[in-house]
Amino acid sequence: MTLMENHTPNAEIELLSFRLAEQEYSVDIMSVREIRGWTRATPLPHAPAYVRGVINLRGTVLPVVDLSTRLGMAPVAGDARNVIIVVQVGNQSAGLLVDAVSDILALPMSDLQAPPELAADTAHSFISALTIVDGGMIRVLDLTAVLPESRVEAA
Repeated sequence: MTLMENHTPNAEIELLSFRLAEQEYSVDIMSVREIRGWTRATPLPHAPAYVRGVINLRGTVLPVVDLSTRLGMAPVAGDARNVIIVVQVGNQSAGLLVDAVSDILALPMSDLQAPPELAADTAHSFISALTIVDGGMIRVLDLTAVLPESRVEAA
């Protein structure tokens, strides 16, 4: 079920927006557990290229996804300016490594538009909606598509 199917058109949604390779993306704020400063992740052998490794989050091993690599762009540098957005979808948690957090947006669902159908665009499946804020396009990520499919894939 997509983000737009989960809410009525008159409902309001809050999104956490962030920068990634000079572009604006966002996630439903209800999925966000915390925002952490950059922490070096411990790499794991045979992990997918977009999994930077794992970090210890208060006794829990948390996979860190380099969101830029996951979306087919150059990897995030991984320095003090970057942040890790800890998200949870169902019983699955992960850290999303991004360039910087931008804002919290409160928008009516009617402001969200479905992305165009582009068969050749593999990143399309990661985008659940698009919206325009202050003249700029913001992509709303589908976290269920972005996160590693299972603990086995993350490890």
